[in-house]
Amino acid sequence: MARRSRKKRLPETPVAATIESLSHDGRGIARLDGKTTFIDNALPGEQVLFQYSYMRRKFDEGRAVEILAPSPERIEPPCAHALICGGCSLQHLAPASQIARKQAVLAEQLEHFGGLTPDSWLEPLTGPVTGYRGKARLGVKYVEARGEALVGFREKRNSFIADLRRCEVLIPEVGHRLDDLRALVSDLALRARIPQIEVARGDDAVALVIRHMDPLPAGDLEKLLAFCRLADFQLYLQPGNESTVHRVWPEQGEERLYYRHAPQGADTEGAELAFHPTDFTQVNADINRRMVPLALDLLEVEEHHQVLDLFCGLGNFTIPAARRAARVVGVEGSQAMVERGYENARRNGLDNLAFHAWDLSQAPDGQPWAREAYHRVLLDPPRSGALEMVRLMPHFGAGRLVYVSCNPATLARDAGELVERGYRLKAAGVMDMFPHTAHVESIAVFDRR
Repeated sequence: MARRSRKKRLPETPVAATIESLSHDGRGIARLDGKTTFIDNALPGEQVLFQYSYMRRKFDEGRAVEILAPSPERIEPPCAHALICGGCSLQHLAPASQIARKQAVLAEQLEHFGGLTPDSWLEPLTGPVTGYRGKARLGVKYVEARGEALVGFREKRNSFIADLRRCEVLIPEVGHRLDDLRALVSDLALRARIPQIEVARGDDAVALVIRHMDPLPAGDLEKLLAFCRLADFQLYLQPGNESTVHRVWPEQGEERLYYRHAPQGADTEGAELAFHPTDFTQVNADINRRMVPLALDLLEVEEHHQVLDLFCGLGNFTIPAARRAARVVGVEGSQAMVERGYENARRNGLDNLAFHAWDLSQAPDGQPWAREAYHRVLLDPPRSGALEMVRLMPHFGAGRLVYVSCNPATLARDAGELVERGYRLKAAGVMDMFPHTAHVESIAVFDRR
């Protein structure tokens, strides 16, 4: 019979440590007896007392419970739940220091994976650091022993729903009403079968999408309707997979939210995009409104240009670009997003663009859009990057590329590929799409040599 492995017992007494650096996920790094320890709520240069949470063969984990010598960059977190909630990892670090850290991560990744330094660094794109998050999926768990529901993000380092009363990074309409949402779910007959509430905000409205695992009793529906009417929320229900999402309040009108690009002159004046609450959109509307014109300015689109927008989504860059260029082609992996793109083109009275559905991790053999030449290319890929597409850039012949990235490691990898194919990294910089988190959003400009 195999011997059962025994979990190592954790020390009960807090342990002193000096923090040497910060990990890419926002934890302090200390070394005790030659072993690396990752410590939440700790900053470089600090001396802390920490409590072990896990001990592993190659590294340990813990959380600082007392700061003996604080860093000058430490601040009081804006949220009372910052230590436990996994939605944020850097609320104890001053916002300016967060930006500096993200710039350092981007520079380190470009050097490490691509051996690159841009010709120049762009000024960071920053905005509000609280109340910014307009898209979120909140976990829901009814705790029978407590007789109440939990609503919010997961705890740090585990799958439990954090016991949140308020969230300072969510839009205030929702983040400041978590107690109300908890009371609402707790009062439902189906309270134990509701695992998730999705939040989406447009310029015109806030929508809640309620996931329910069993048919919703009529009494529960009335309670949900009453709550959403009072709060002026749109109410959607999701009884199954994403295709089952449907709106029940208001009863009239199309199932869409909207956002508008800030006026930047004739090219973006009046540009309005419609989206379904479950569509992918940027979580930070303020940064997005500044990111789009920045990207198009960096792309230097002119009236005679043909522009290719890869990973175009519902047309976030495509629609404004079509106001500057002769023609824009958007490519996205989802047919539903292609249809949304055409919908937004019609909404904005544009006919100088085309949308195509294609898995951009695959070579576009035989695709009509891939046989064309372009003056400019914009890429906004997922975390996995755009390796297959960057290898095709010489074929497209574009003189300038702008790459919007949510992962500096894959941006660096792809930048190295572009340099090998005759491009140079002209400029790069960070955009603070997710304040108080370790997430690094960035933008890079490449010119053909």
